[in-house]
Amino acid sequence: MIDQHILNPKSQKFYVRRYLEGIRNELRGRKVIDIPAGNGATSEILMEAGAEVEPFDLFPEYFMLKGLECKRADITDHIPVPDEHADWVTCQEGIEHFSDQLRTFKEINRVLKPGGRLLLTTPSYSSLSAKLSYLLFESETHKQMPPNEIDDIWMADSSLSKELYYGHIFMIGLQKLRVLARLSGFRIAEIRYMRLSKGSLALFPFFYPLIWISSWMRYFRNMKQNAGISYNARKAVYREQLRINLAPKNLLNKHTFIIFEKEIKAKDVTFGIESNAKPFGKIM
Repeated sequence: MIDQHILNPKSQKFYVRRYLEGIRNELRGRKVIDIPAGNGATSEILMEAGAEVEPFDLFPEYFMLKGLECKRADITDHIPVPDEHADWVTCQEGIEHFSDQLRTFKEINRVLKPGGRLLLTTPSYSSLSAKLSYLLFESETHKQMPPNEIDDIWMADSSLSKELYYGHIFMIGLQKLRVLARLSGFRIAEIRYMRLSKGSLALFPFFYPLIWISSWMRYFRNMKQNAGISYNARKAVYREQLRINLAPKNLLNKHTFIIFEKEIKAKDVTFGIESNAKPFGKIM
């Protein structure tokens, strides 16, 4: 075992390990891309489950798992594998570091087979505690400064890569993750609960009634708009967003853990773009 954090219930790695061990039969013999692979903890779990693991990272020098090569790759640019290559992609604690998150989703879509799945974890930006920290100082937690050029350049080694490894500059919440996924040909298959944010629990009784009322008001208002789009299409989109916003587990979850499923190729995503687009007179 190369990382003891996978045994610590306070670590997100603990919950990823538990999930992966629960789907061992589904993973056996499957091709899984692990990016960013980090020290190799997730790759080790996948190997033990019988998966064919291909780890990639911007700085593979920090990969510790013996007997498996971690190759250098920038996920926002290109993963060096063919189209529709993998059955699964794990992107654990990565999306909050990537400057072009839409391109990241599209690149993951490219390498996944039809029906392939993406396991993604990231610090929660949708919990009540995170929302309050952002409201007060645009920071991730009440203990931190907002993202800045001192604290959030985590790695820079021009001898290894021209790219910088950024800190939590690009934190992202559930609603934005959802729309980036939809624009890239994915659907949300499951949002998993990890562990309780005590700060969010303290805020819950005070803020949840306001969230509930505000969310339903927005839902009904938007259902009345966009008359050119079918009622069922509007309802499907807005109801999914409403469920995400009102789910207590999303507001109390200390960490975000989502499973996405590839529905179509990213290049085939349309959603009736021409009919949805507003004329210039409407947006000027």
